[in-house]
Amino acid sequence: MTRQITKDTTLCMSLAARPSNFGTRFHNYLYEALGLDYLYKAFTTTDLPAAIGGVRALGIRGCAISMPFKEAVIPLVDEMDASAQAIDSVNTVVNTAGHLKAYNTDYIAISTLLREHRVSPELTFALRGSGGMAKAVACALKDAGFRKGVIVARNEAAGRALADLYGFAWQPGLDGIVADMLINVTPIGMAGGADAEVLSFGEPAIDKAGVVFDVVALPPETPLIRDAKARGKQVITGADVFAIQAVEQFVLYTGVRPDDELFRQAAAFARG
Repeated sequence: MTRQITKDTTLCMSLAARPSNFGTRFHNYLYEALGLDYLYKAFTTTDLPAAIGGVRALGIRGCAISMPFKEAVIPLVDEMDASAQAIDSVNTVVNTAGHLKAYNTDYIAISTLLREHRVSPELTFALRGSGGMAKAVACALKDAGFRKGVIVARNEAAGRALADLYGFAWQPGLDGIVADMLINVTPIGMAGGADAEVLSFGEPAIDKAGVVFDVVALPPETPLIRDAKARGKQVITGADVFAIQAVEQFVLYTGVRPDDELFRQAAAFARG
């Protein structure tokens, strides 16, 4: 039987520069499996204030926030949860009767994956990027005990600020990068972009690394992940990040936590 959408159906959504179907498939799968009268839809926008105003005005329950809006959305919300305030970056907005509260579930996802993959904090790392997601990753690394790393960012002000905040080094480019773990937190390798087929790190750096982590979720296997797999490296993908942070969003929106098996089914369907 086809699920009926009525005037009482609760709407959740996402905002991204290049929307994917992952969140739409993930959330709607869980809504149907759990019998929840919710609907999820992905959007993009060139007018973020108007889009967030629409979330408030139309009673949209939840809004996932992706690149490049994670920091720009901050002045548009009413309250920052500690998870977002600590790293000054937002990936989730929850609307309760017109009151918009911002959260960050990216941090939870990164911390979970580092733990599940048993990545040793003794490893050195190179993190490419300095935006909102990079803040979540750097904070998770610091809290997991990582001490030896470099932030690679062309924007000196943002790169230095992020590096100084967590006690890491900074450099503007990839020259001379040698690290045990490489982490891409830029749009390089993302489907639909000008750099969709570009490696975010050079082949010599990939060859010398043991762990390669790409937060780009679309496609599930970016050029960086494909190259690292071909070289026999341990990989952590953006699809893994997306699934874990998305289930935490799901809980915030609905108050319901799916069990582990249902989560795995929804993640597999979303990647599908």
